[in-house]
Amino acid sequence: MDLRTIWTKNIEQFGPYAALIFEGKEYTNVECDARSSQLAHTLIELGVRPGDRVVVTMPNSPEVVIAFSGVVKAGAVVVPVLPLLQAQELHYIFQDCEPKVVLTAEMLLGKVREAARDLLRSPSVLTLEPSNSPHSLWERIKQALATLPEVEITDNDAAALLYTSGTTGQPKGVVLTHRNLYANAEAAAEMAKLLQMKSDRVGLGVLPISHAFGFTMMNVALLLGERVVLLPYFEPKKVLAAIEMYRVTHTAMVPAMFHALCHVPEADRYDTSSLVACVSGSASLPPALAERFQRQFGCLILEGYGLSEAAPIVTATDPTKPIKPGSVGLPLPGVKVAVVDEQGNPLPPNEVGELIVSGPNVFCGYYGKDEETRRALRDGWLYTGDMARIDEDGYVFIVDRKKDVIIRGGFNIYPRDLEELLMSHPDVLEAGVVGVPSPRMGEEVAAYVVIRRGASVTEEELIRFCQEKVAKYKSPRFLKIVGYLPKNLLGKTDKKTLREWANEFVPAAVDGNE
Repeated sequence: MDLRTIWTKNIEQFGPYAALIFEGKEYTNVECDARSSQLAHTLIELGVRPGDRVVVTMPNSPEVVIAFSGVVKAGAVVVPVLPLLQAQELHYIFQDCEPKVVLTAEMLLGKVREAARDLLRSPSVLTLEPSNSPHSLWERIKQALATLPEVEITDNDAAALLYTSGTTGQPKGVVLTHRNLYANAEAAAEMAKLLQMKSDRVGLGVLPISHAFGFTMMNVALLLGERVVLLPYFEPKKVLAAIEMYRVTHTAMVPAMFHALCHVPEADRYDTSSLVACVSGSASLPPALAERFQRQFGCLILEGYGLSEAAPIVTATDPTKPIKPGSVGLPLPGVKVAVVDEQGNPLPPNEVGELIVSGPNVFCGYYGKDEETRRALRDGWLYTGDMARIDEDGYVFIVDRKKDVIIRGGFNIYPRDLEELLMSHPDVLEAGVVGVPSPRMGEEVAAYVVIRRGASVTEEELIRFCQEKVAKYKSPRFLKIVGYLPKNLLGKTDKKTLREWANEFVPAAVDGNE
């Protein structure tokens, strides 16, 4: 389970083929393997040693894929970082993991160099694109050996350091070993094989490869011998055009992307008939959105669940078994899940508790944070912080994040349930629900809603709509129609910012006024 050999195994099993397609140009698996080995030798010449951290931050491109492979071939630890982060956010990550080298794109060079200022140990900031810039490694890489460097590492050595999104504070570095990442990609590939394709498998890489989900889906593609069409960023019309041009059979996206594709004007002008299935992950997918997308594009949506600490996939939808609406599917092969109460006792089927995970994919700890590691890893189980229930057939249903659960007068209220209820209203486009501190009830429920263009529904009508569907204590006490919901870089609703917005309701909650 050594990630350094993933390209070699791919070539041995499938022979030479165009593994990546980017901006009309094809890159073979043989080219990518050789170029990543050359990068590995170059990094070693620059002083990178086993265990050193190397940050990679650039938009989706073949260079990102080559960089990840080159870093692990050198025995170093790749630190994938979203290119959309600001200099201050990058600075925190650099300060935390102390990278020896940062690999980036020319267009990001200024921001990255600013982020690297005033560090105790300044990294070398370099680019991989053909360029005359003194920061470009291009010419040096071309002169290097194209063979796998002889570096001693084991399955249990760190291969990647993934930083969490930091929704409740500063991001934490999740340490993943070669075994964690390889085992997870292998299990996900076994699940993917169950999906019968009408033709050769052609994936669309639209998720940031620098995110845990995108990183693993790239490894899955190599294990399956797929061609992958890479897009630097998500642009709805370019996604549809790529599906038509390259006869894409499948892709993985987050719910915000499904939503955007459903609202592309004249989307039916694109031939997307090759599309068999789309994997949804990283955030909850509203059932109404899933139904609309499947109807509009004639393909199956397979919902899954994961987190960075699980490398990252935990569950996936098995297309050969009944699909249960609202479920994120069944555990991957080799992965165990359970639901426990506050004391860690297992709960019976269909009772809500914290989801815990065990398996070869579970991380070994947070970088430099022993106390946080002890809280997350207990008796061989990863405590996810997600509230869930598991039915009698083993299907997992995510209810909400533990930290997002609202406790009003001693009763648990799950924001996700209310968000889905509000989005079932024909005039509602998006909804976000958070708790507001209340000395009388502990917390009150606040909802922010984005309505469809041309809709005339009022805030009072939406509150009544909720009260007619669920108990009054579960309904929003406060509701406000807004023009947009705050989002993080992956399109998830940013609950941290939403809670800041909800401070506007605190005086009323304190007064106890209706």
